Amino acid sequence: MTIVGSVRAAAPVLAAEDAGGARQGRLTDTAWAALQETGILRALQPRRWGGGETSPAEFLDAVVEASRVAPAAGWVSAVVGVHPWQVALFGEETQKEIWGDTPDRALASSYTPTGKVTRVPGGYRVSGRWAFSSGCLHCDGVILGGVVGIRDWNGHEVGDFTSVILDRDQYTIDKTWNTAGLQGTGSNDIVVDGAFVPEHRGQSHIDYTYHLGVPLPGRELNTAPLYRLPWAVLFNSVIAAGALGAARGFADAWIEATRERKSPRGGSLCDDPLTQQYLADAVYVVDGGLLRLRRAAEELLEIAEAGEWPERELRAYHRHTMARSAQEAGAAVTRLLRVSSGRTAYLDHPLHQRYQDVMAAVGHAFLVADPLGQTYAAIHLGSQNHPMTHL
Repeated sequence: MTIVGSVRAAAPVLAAEDAGGARQGRLTDTAWAALQETGILRALQPRRWGGGETSPAEFLDAVVEASRVAPAAGWVSAVVGVHPWQVALFGEETQKEIWGDTPDRALASSYTPTGKVTRVPGGYRVSGRWAFSSGCLHCDGVILGGVVGIRDWNGHEVGDFTSVILDRDQYTIDKTWNTAGLQGTGSNDIVVDGAFVPEHRGQSHIDYTYHLGVPLPGRELNTAPLYRLPWAVLFNSVIAAGALGAARGFADAWIEATRERKSPRGGSLCDDPLTQQYLADAVYVVDGGLLRLRRAAEELLEIAEAGEWPERELRAYHRHTMARSAQEAGAAVTRLLRVSSGRTAYLDHPLHQRYQDVMAAVGHAFLVADPLGQTYAAIHLGSQNHPMTHL
């Protein structure tokens, strides 16, 4: 069975556990076990470590399917599920430390450099607080982002944004996650107090983005085209998949609720032309975003299979379309909510939580579309006046 098929088979369990996860502020143990059984959390892990080494399109399809029935589970599967791909870019020493004894070991992350990562002899010293670490209560380690200096790129000074990998005993989790949406993701804060991280557990994102194509130790070991994708675009795609899947799930729930509703003017609301138009418009927007997402995944893999690297303009284009698609889906969901029953204001209404989940998802920093659109258009027009965006 494919990973997508396994997620669809697990959908009833994930859906049934969604409310329980929201109440406890983390996925239930049953939901987490169900995700592990589907293979989605190891879909992008190299086969030599027992992973699926699947195509990015299949992984994104699986994330969409999970998010459609249980947005929190889908979100965690997207974020935690992309980390094996990144670990595969590190050297063999790191991969053995992470997976050697426990091949199914899962890592959480928080990339926004709110804490401090400093170069020291032999590695890095890490201190501070990082927020929004989805699924961290289920994971045995974390990837944290920090700026460790300045590097040159074509005459421009850019911050040397770096990922470092910490073990579970090197940080504490502060349970700060008290939100209206995606409650079950348990996206709490990671707190570190002067932990030492050896050099082989750090990797610069400048080599993922601005210097795309430079040799990375993991690519010598994991030679599949999957591991020749651009990090920023791949990460953008999994976040967009979680948001778009949740939006499609809202539309599913809205359809079920609307089929049985009576119109204030008499008759059934499903016979109302305006109601029909709202639904058609929303499905057009959401499904259009899903098609663009899949197109990006397939196009980038084709380029990797040809042994080439995507140009900055194409990477900017796809990052913008993913983020813009998620924002448009959020707007479409909001329009559907406005023509729903006034009872959606009640916390126990089936559409209320679904709406909050979508709004939380589209609020992710990687789904802010405007600077990405500016970057794409500036590159396309030949302008040098654009943000130094990770692509």
